[in-house]
Amino acid sequence: MPPVRLAPSTSDLASITEDELLDIRLCDLPVTIEGTLADRTARLRAELDARELGFPLHFYLADEWFTPDRTTAIAIPFYLAHPRLEKLEESQMFEVEGGDEDWCMRILRHEAGHAIDNAFGLRRRRLRREVFGPPSKPYPEFYTPKPYSKGYVLHLDAWYAQSHPDEDFAETFAVWLTPSSEWQQRYAGWKALRKLEYMDTLMRTLRARPPRVNNPEETDALPRLRKTLRQHYRTKRRHYGVDYPNFYDRDLRRIFSDAPEFGDRMTAARFLARVRRPARRVVASWTGIYQYTIDQVLEDMIARCRELKLRLAVPEEQARQEFTVLLTVQAMNYLHSGGHRLFL
Repeated sequence: MPPVRLAPSTSDLASITEDELLDIRLCDLPVTIEGTLADRTARLRAELDARELGFPLHFYLADEWFTPDRTTAIAIPFYLAHPRLEKLEESQMFEVEGGDEDWCMRILRHEAGHAIDNAFGLRRRRLRREVFGPPSKPYPEFYTPKPYSKGYVLHLDAWYAQSHPDEDFAETFAVWLTPSSEWQQRYAGWKALRKLEYMDTLMRTLRARPPRVNNPEETDALPRLRKTLRQHYRTKRRHYGVDYPNFYDRDLRRIFSDAPEFGDRMTAARFLARVRRPARRVVASWTGIYQYTIDQVLEDMIARCRELKLRLAVPEEQARQEFTVLLTVQAMNYLHSGGHRLFL
């Protein structure tokens, strides 16, 4: 069994090492929703109030973003409650989901879509099911989006509205709720406009109405999670890793070579290690795939370059540009292979 540290104080979080921090249980983290995070939840409430949607919302800390079924509660990941934990999340996963204000508000609006769906029992409505599809459809472990489809709104990364009818509803609600989104103009000519128009009509009928459900139940709340941060990130990194075979040789040889005339050039493995971080970030921004997942593809490519003893065969800037394109193609292949992980 791994060692478990005693519950730290808030000041301890800023001073202990990452290795010590990883041995702390989630239930022992001295964090609450306050400060910047509280300001963002208050901003969401204000946006709902401005639309006269005064249904009750409850926020609590958990290990990830989600809204439990049949509740009006929104779970927020613990790492957003303290700068030291955000730093740990970035160290472990290369990014902090919801870490900046815009990203956090986009996710909060999405989760509010699930909460209002629960509060008013909207998934029971026939027209809601006709517009978005049956909520009873099983959630897939993977989904393969169509990036150019105009049948869905674009809000969270990875064309998330396409993953399930309930996510389509929540994403459409989030776009509708966003101040100054100008969705009528943005989605003119799209099939998704019908969904937004339905959402607009539906929300007008709910103005100032009491909800059918007011359930602040906290599922998997932080105080009940006894796993350590080390165990949490081991599971999370495994979930967002790569689990399909990759064959890069032909593409890599377009940029690198093992021919004797390039024997004095930088090794491909060293070059890829140098561009690893910026390439990973660029491809993540283009595809919406987790940086950790992309990094696993990069790890495979670096290992393969070592095995093939490849070296730079083109100028560095050209290699950087061509490799970024190659990495994007491989990420999209992963996306379309049915191996893209849902962000549930």
